[in-house]
Amino acid sequence: MIIGEIKRYLRDNNSVRVSRSLRDLAYRALQAKEVISRRDCKDATIDEIVEELNKDGDTKTKEEVSRALEAISAPISIYDPVYGDGDDSLYVMDQLRDDSASEESWLESIALREALKNLSEREKTILNLRFYKGRTQMEIASEIGISQAQVSRVEKGAIERIKKEM
Repeated sequence: MIIGEIKRYLRDNNSVRVSRSLRDLAYRALQAKEVISRRDCKDATIDEIVEELNKDGDTKTKEEVSRALEAISAPISIYDPVYGDGDDSLYVMDQLRDDSASEESWLESIALREALKNLSEREKTILNLRFYKGRTQMEIASEIGISQAQVSRVEKGAIERIKKEM
């Protein structure tokens, strides 16, 4: 139910507009593709389309033509089937993955969180100010009322403890 409402909203209130010049280039590229397909009896490559467009005096690059053609292509839903074999269908979302969230990085994140729990409040404060807030050791020292050397020692000790626990 809610997916249909979102699709309807996006269809009716399309906030992404493709510029007229980009659309014109895309349509000229499609016409050039059709000419090449009829003439050579094969699908045209981007390089061939660019060459055909440039015959008319245009100086379009491969990137410009590719971008224009992508801009006019209809968006697809992650729920659209890519392949279907009876009851077993493969959807676009089945092909998506997040390489940044590997199992190893996930486990490292949990281990880091657990190691941080075992630090003292002072160590946590110093590491937070140093690495999350981007402060220098001198700034931290003046903020919490200790010397820069003490900040350095606490920081180094906390990092060593985290390494041992991981």
